[in-house]
Amino acid sequence: MSFFEVQNVSKSYAAHRALTDVSLNIEQGQVFGLLGPNGAGKTTLIRIINQITAPDSGKVFFDGRPLRANDIYQIGYLPEERGLYKKMKVGEQALYLAQLKGLSRRDALKKLKYWFEKFEIQAWWDKKLQELSKGMQQKVQFICTVLHDPKLLIFDEPFSGFDPINANLLKQEILNLRENGATIIFSTHNMSSVEEICDHIALINKSKKILDGNIFDVKAQYKTETFDVVYKGDFRNMDKVLGTDFKILNHTEREHFNEVTIKHLNGTSNNDLLMKIAPLAEIVSFSERIPSMNEVFIRVVEENNQ
Repeated sequence: MSFFEVQNVSKSYAAHRALTDVSLNIEQGQVFGLLGPNGAGKTTLIRIINQITAPDSGKVFFDGRPLRANDIYQIGYLPEERGLYKKMKVGEQALYLAQLKGLSRRDALKKLKYWFEKFEIQAWWDKKLQELSKGMQQKVQFICTVLHDPKLLIFDEPFSGFDPINANLLKQEILNLRENGATIIFSTHNMSSVEEICDHIALINKSKKILDGNIFDVKAQYKTETFDVVYKGDFRNMDKVLGTDFKILNHTEREHFNEVTIKHLNGTSNNDLLMKIAPLAEIVSFSERIPSMNEVFIRVVEENNQ
């Protein structure tokens, strides 16, 4: 059994179907991307994992057994809508939340000192949260989320409000948490972040899971057999040389080299393409176009909506 499992979970609110027979398997130490358009059902699933609501049917397993009420102490949740008290002092609030998660005051102060120094925010301890920018408030909430060393972390749009430098800082901390054994559910609409961080993804659309797999396998599944070739030389009549087994999608001539984008047809191989080009031009580079997660997301959702 996986470290965290969702088995055939369904949930409805009145006439609205939020989740339909959704199953997920999340391995320990994995960053699992939970993806989908707005309204797909991701938030409902996160609420079920956090035991804010219960599924109508299906089961959830944590660390090899059914999810229990006190497992909430082993879960850290950073919601998209931030939930800190704006008029409360930063340090006082962080200490209060740490104790709610089961830490003693002594242990909480020790851990807070470590994180506040790591993020270089010691000077914020006695400031009210409302005095901080959105990004700085997010740093505080991130610390509150990870302070009790949870086994399972859920990050919902964690980079919202961050400039690129602080977003990269947070990304590195998420990867460090994974290296230290944490299992992470990562929900975002930023597909470039998914490519940088996630090991595995599941895509939910209209309450149903429509895609699930290792991120590299998913991208390979949707590749289009298209290649970019950079070459030197005067390759005249390229379309005639390539024949009907290849299609030229784009051809750009430059001062020192030329670029051409070619699509395989009729089951031809890379070697077939190279054998056509090599006698007539000096090949500088030859690379396959692998679709981005953003392209995969749009394609799969649009196909599912048809």
